[in-house]
Amino acid sequence: MRHTLGCFLVSLFGFASAVAAADPIFAPEAKLKVEAGAGAGGEGPAWHPQLGVLSSGKGHIMRLTREGKSVIHREDAGTNGLLFDRQGRLLACEPKLRRVTRLDTDGKLTILTDNYLGKKYNQPNDITVDSRGRIYFSDPRYGSRDDMQLRDDQGRTIEGVYRIDPPEVTGGESKVTRIIGRELDRPNGLLVSSDDRTLFVADNNNDSHDGARNLWRFDLRTDGTVDLASKKLLRDWGKGRGPDGLKQDQKGRLFVAGGLNKPNPPFEPAENVKAGIYVLDPSSGELLDFLPVPTDEVTNCAFGGEDRKTLFVTGGGVLYSIRVTTPGRIVWPN
Repeated sequence: MRHTLGCFLVSLFGFASAVAAADPIFAPEAKLKVEAGAGAGGEGPAWHPQLGVLSSGKGHIMRLTREGKSVIHREDAGTNGLLFDRQGRLLACEPKLRRVTRLDTDGKLTILTDNYLGKKYNQPNDITVDSRGRIYFSDPRYGSRDDMQLRDDQGRTIEGVYRIDPPEVTGGESKVTRIIGRELDRPNGLLVSSDDRTLFVADNNNDSHDGARNLWRFDLRTDGTVDLASKKLLRDWGKGRGPDGLKQDQKGRLFVAGGLNKPNPPFEPAENVKAGIYVLDPSSGELLDFLPVPTDEVTNCAFGGEDRKTLFVTGGGVLYSIRVTTPGRIVWPN
């Protein structure tokens, strides 16, 4: 095991040493560093070259400044997934208010969508964009399901994936389209590949013992629709806590947050489903490496730093960082 923090966990994560890639993925002797704690690193994160690292925590959007100080960036935001678009504007999923927003560089907040065909979303969770600026977001529901409005013609609830075509794409009004419906159980983390040809979806139902804990890949058509027949299973986390947020490095490898260290029903912390970052081959789902993270639950990750070789990880309210050998793929700045 190459990661200093993980050395004491080798006996628990013996499987990781067997899958370490021939070329190091995490920098040799790199240590998992605590950047901010006390709830600051709940979800997100998103790196900005001037602002630092933004994350969803304590009910706010928190910011780790370039000087290493944790401050409130947007108070009472109630966000989950965060992402800077190709113009450097902050896109955010707001599950509490059941909407997706954009925070412009001048501080203007725009509601991109807060309903689908007149029905409120469940809990917008994670977000990704393609090269044309189209926005994709997941809409699961965790916890109480009493007020879910999105249903099919048989009255069954829908936890889907949606695409927002902004005016610069449509040439007119913004348009929202559901691209995945009941084909998945509970979509969470999302990522569009750099060539716009693939959509990766973390299907993670953590309310049910028999729910999905899978990472899927779909072919994306040029118009932004999903070829549902292309659905391919990349990895199944079994009965353990499944995949959450995910990103890619510039070699295309997937960095997937998931797993669990301590019992948290209905999850079973199986020895091969520990909490951390699972590095997977994007075509086969082969486990290439594993970074153990000590705090539950590991929710997401993002690349940043001047050379894009710092991986920021959110888990258990803590914002971590670790150095990698290959720059990460980020939307902005390009």
